[in-house]
Amino acid sequence: MAKLGSLGARLHRGEVGYDFIKNRKIWYGISILITITAILGLAVRGLNMGIEFQGGAVFTTPKHMSTSVSQAETYATEASGHDAIVQKLGDGSLRIQIAGIDTGKSDQIKDALAKDLKVNPERINADLVGPSWGKQIANKAWEGLAIFMVLVVIYLAIAFEWRMAVAALVALIHDITITTGIYALVGFEVTPGTVIGLLTILGYSLYDTVVVFDSLKEQTKDITRQTRWTYSDLANLSINGTLMRSINTTVVALLPVAGLLFIGGGVLGAGMLNDISLSLFVGLAAGAYSSIFIATPLVADLKEREPQMKALKKRVLAKRAQAAAQGEPLEAEPTDDGYDEDPEDAAPAVVGPRNQPASRGRGRGRPSGKRR
Repeated sequence: MAKLGSLGARLHRGEVGYDFIKNRKIWYGISILITITAILGLAVRGLNMGIEFQGGAVFTTPKHMSTSVSQAETYATEASGHDAIVQKLGDGSLRIQIAGIDTGKSDQIKDALAKDLKVNPERINADLVGPSWGKQIANKAWEGLAIFMVLVVIYLAIAFEWRMAVAALVALIHDITITTGIYALVGFEVTPGTVIGLLTILGYSLYDTVVVFDSLKEQTKDITRQTRWTYSDLANLSINGTLMRSINTTVVALLPVAGLLFIGGGVLGAGMLNDISLSLFVGLAAGAYSSIFIATPLVADLKEREPQMKALKKRVLAKRAQAAAQGEPLEAEPTDDGYDEDPEDAAPAVVGPRNQPASRGRGRGRPSGKRR
C-alpha cells in the first residue's frame, strides 16, 4: 500500500507518468469499436423492456407452492403465448411476470394458470400494467435524461468552458451507449431500476471528469505566458496527477456493485438485483475509462485548434528543438504553484542567430522551489 501511495504522489508531481494524450488516437479507436459493437447489439437484439415499459400482468400465487420455477414458466408461456419471468419469493409463493400481453385477457390467463397450478383462481392476485402507462414512463425517463444532459452542459460551460462541456457530453453519451448495448447483448430486463442505475453512473462519470478538468483548469492558467509546455502536456499531467484518485474511487465503488451483480444476482438468483447492478457495474467502469481516455484528450484536441494554442505549440516545439541542438535538457514538469515568472518564459522564444547562448540562461526558468 505504501508503494501505491508513493506512486500516486510521484504521478501528482509529474515525476512519472504515461502519455495518454499522445496515444489518444488509439483510445478513440477502441472507443469507436466498442460503441459500434454496442449499437449493433441494440439494432440486432434490441432491449428487453420490462413490464413497466411495455405493459402486461404480474400474477402472484399463494404461499408455499410446490411447483418449480421452470415448470411455472412453462405453464405461463402456454397460457399467454408470451415469454414469462417467474421468481420464487421467500414465503414460497411464485411471482409470474408476463409482458406485452393484452390486459383484457388477464382473467383468461389467470384461470389457465390456476388450473395448471391446481389452485383456486381467487387466490391468485393479478396486477395489470397498461401499455399507455408504460409508454408514459418511458417518455418521462427520456425527458429526465435529456434535462440532465442539458444541465450538465450548462454547468460545465459556466464553471469551465464550452470545450470541456462538449467533451463531457461526448463522454456521457459514450457511457450510456456502451451500457445500453451491454444490456441488449446480455438480454437483461430493462426496468425503472435500470434507469436509476444509468442516472447514478452518469453522476459518477461526471465526477471523475470534473476532477480532471479542475486540475487542468488550474494547470493551464496563464499558459500563454510561458514557452515550455503545450496544452497537451499539461492535460497529460492533469490526467496522471488525478489517476490514482480515479482508480481508487472506481475500485471502491465497483466492489459492492460486483457483490450485487455476481453474488446477489448470479449465485443467490435474486434477479431483481440485476436490473440496477449491471447498469452500475458497466457504467462505473465505462465512466472511469471515458474520463481518462476520452474527455480530457478530446478537450486537448479542441483546445489546440485555437490560434493562440497553435502559436504556443509552435513556440514550445521551436524552443525544445533549440535546446536539443545545444545539448540542454528541459525540465519536464510545472510546479503546483504555477509557472515561473522568469521574463524568458513570459516572452515567446525566438529562433535564430539573435538568441542568447544557452550557457547564459542556464538555471533560469526552473520550477520554483525545486533546485537540483
